[in-house]
Amino acid sequence: MAADSRAGIPMRRSLLVRLLLTSMAITALSVGATAWLAVETTTRAVQEERGQLLADDTDILRQLSGFAAGHADWDGVRATVLALSRTTDRRIAVTTTAGRVVADSAPAGSALPDRASATIDPLRIDTYTEPGGQLSGIDPRAVGPYALDRQERRFVRKLAEIRLSCMRRHGSDGTLRQGPSGRTVITQDAGDASVPIECADGKLNTPTGTEAAALEELDGLLQACVGTGRSMIGFKIGISLDVISGTSKVPAHDGALPTEGRQKAKDCVDSARRTQLDPFVAPRALLYLGSQNQRLSVFDLSTANKAKIVGVTAAVLALSLALTAGVAVRLVRPLRALTTAALQPPQRHTRVPVTTKDETGLLAAAFNELSARREQLEAQRRAMVSDIAHELRTPLTNIRGWLEATRDGLVDAEPDLIASLHDEALLLQHIIDDLQDLAAVDAGTFELHREPVRADDLVAQVVAAHRGTADAADVDLRSDVRSGLWLDADPVRMRQVLGNLVSNALRHTRAHGSVTLVARPDGDDVVLTVRDTGDGIAPHDLPHVFERFWRAEKSRSRSTGGSGLGLSIVRQFVEAHGGTVSAESTPGVGAVFTVRLPGGPLPESG
Repeated sequence: MAADSRAGIPMRRSLLVRLLLTSMAITALSVGATAWLAVETTTRAVQEERGQLLADDTDILRQLSGFAAGHADWDGVRATVLALSRTTDRRIAVTTTAGRVVADSAPAGSALPDRASATIDPLRIDTYTEPGGQLSGIDPRAVGPYALDRQERRFVRKLAEIRLSCMRRHGSDGTLRQGPSGRTVITQDAGDASVPIECADGKLNTPTGTEAAALEELDGLLQACVGTGRSMIGFKIGISLDVISGTSKVPAHDGALPTEGRQKAKDCVDSARRTQLDPFVAPRALLYLGSQNQRLSVFDLSTANKAKIVGVTAAVLALSLALTAGVAVRLVRPLRALTTAALQPPQRHTRVPVTTKDETGLLAAAFNELSARREQLEAQRRAMVSDIAHELRTPLTNIRGWLEATRDGLVDAEPDLIASLHDEALLLQHIIDDLQDLAAVDAGTFELHREPVRADDLVAQVVAAHRGTADAADVDLRSDVRSGLWLDADPVRMRQVLGNLVSNALRHTRAHGSVTLVARPDGDDVVLTVRDTGDGIAPHDLPHVFERFWRAEKSRSRSTGGSGLGLSIVRQFVEAHGGTVSAESTPGVGAVFTVRLPGGPLPESG
């Protein structure tokens, strides 16, 4: 491919080309994913709809079977059919086995579906589709003559409450539940069907008058079916908890019945119970189910639908490309301007126009700020080189001149001369040490050796070290320290910090003035203050006092001494300790330098 001549970048690496390709890929993937998601979602919805239909069909059959179990005929079932139709949005029709319509949610005269969906017969239900259905296939809601009257229900519930109370006293528990016949039973927790022997009094399982009469009738039907064969002698039906839910147990007298006897007894119980319940349930009926609009809505991925998907994909792709191209061109233009400016010679400090307020505009503004900062740093670097040369030239010139004069025999090497040359050498050493400290800070190799330091000892050492200078200048050097203050600091560097501040204050304080060094607590911090009564600092000079080689004397006079690095070193050392330093001044009144450092823990005794 051809290279982008304006930026010198191959076309394949151009940001514009990459943005376009990325946009195409994202758009194609997003549209394809959307189409797939639509198909998948619709298919899933159809599956869920079919599953819901199956659940609704089962519920419809269950409720209509319950109606049949509680009514001797189908009179009044239309209201139930219409209510179920509204709830499930299904067409529901109930007919007799002969085909006569009993109830239909569709308008009169509507044709029935091709075949019945199920048979409604509460005496012969599907055990797997009817919750609670018995193994005999009898709907548990078909209670017929076993339905207790109001007084019997209260009586049985009272017995159940007494037994439950007894069970709870003996460490068992359960829940009261009323069965379809009205008899209250105890459903025990965790599936534990055992009853403490102290509570098994037999009263709760004793048939009521209504149940006794129904059981007597059932027993007669059963005996007629079983007959009086030798294997069935003593055969008697009783009632238990399972009877309440619709199942009769057939215990044997004096030993278990033979296998063929048990099967015959079971068949006879089923037949007898159906015969007994038949007058109390509605006759068998057929259930027809269908949708209200006669068809299910399914997703049809036809040729026309495929063409629509392809057309929409192409349109979205074209629109995305057009929008991306416009955005990309607008984005690349300022980036190219930034690239051109960045390739200019450093000494030109080129700026770029800020034409937007988006990310590229912020980048252009940041570039301009960086260029301005670089220009400022370059100016500071030049000034610093000039300052270092100036600071080193004067003592070196003095040392060289006096040494040459001594060598030539023009002056004698008297003690005063030697002392003067020694002072000049010390000044050179001081400047070099300060520059070395600042270089270590800039290079990241500066290290602190922290230890617990008493603030009063630190202040006393600094005051003692500068007492001679203060007395010679006729300046009152004093201290005010709160006892018991500790710092977690490097004692050598902190003495250097306070020493630089005190030296600076003494140089700018006239005779009969004072310099006060104060240490006080402020919350968890320790505040060290150096206050003088000197000439002070002009407001426009205060922001620059901690800059390297900065002096208020624009003539750069060395009459007051100092290298111009002391306050810069103070700031670097204090910040390395995690503290802050600030300066305040009123011209003609004096200056105050405040160092705030985190307080340190008391040293461990011993």
